[in-house]
Amino acid sequence: MELSKSQQEILQRLKVRGPQSIKILSKHMKQTTMGVRQHLTDMRSKGFATQTKTERQTRGRPLNLWRLTKKGHQYFENNHTQTTLNLIETIQKLEGGDYLRNLVHLQNRATQEFYRKELENTDPKLNSQITRLAELRNEEGYMAEVRLLPEGWLLTQNHCPIYSAAKHCSHFCEAELACFQQALGAQADIERVDHVFNGSRRCTFKITATNVQKSENF
Repeated sequence: MELSKSQQEILQRLKVRGPQSIKILSKHMKQTTMGVRQHLTDMRSKGFATQTKTERQTRGRPLNLWRLTKKGHQYFENNHTQTTLNLIETIQKLEGGDYLRNLVHLQNRATQEFYRKELENTDPKLNSQITRLAELRNEEGYMAEVRLLPEGWLLTQNHCPIYSAAKHCSHFCEAELACFQQALGAQADIERVDHVFNGSRRCTFKITATNVQKSENF
């Protein structure tokens, strides 16, 4: 069941920004609230979006927000999910957990090498390196974005194209963090502060400078 261009834009907005009001969506999309409401109503009938429970505000009317359903989130998933899960199950049965972990980290080294080459051709300042890393993750379907903090940066991944595989094999998440640390090297400390498997809506990493002076990175 296909979605219109405007509905795809709404889907993307709800995926990246989380639950939104019709007023905020209409402002972002430069459409009337009635038009956005019609899109959302149609998306609800197709099973892609639904309303959250009414939230009370200190002033004004209670606020109704719209969010993605499970089907809405699955709209972004990789088409090869089931094949990947079957392979993971087979490897676990035949070889066991250690073999699978080594396989994931072996593949991760190839990714690390690719990131290293890309970042070598980027401005060496840490903020430029982080921005380029987010661009690379975006190209891989992670919907990544960077936000500047007083003490560092937040690298947020609003979508995980390997969610189902990572849910069945935690080594993917271990390798991901190791990959980021290797890519940015000794100039940065990286900590995962939000994790979808701990109940968060998305995965977020806090990055702080180490040996590189903060003034050199901004």
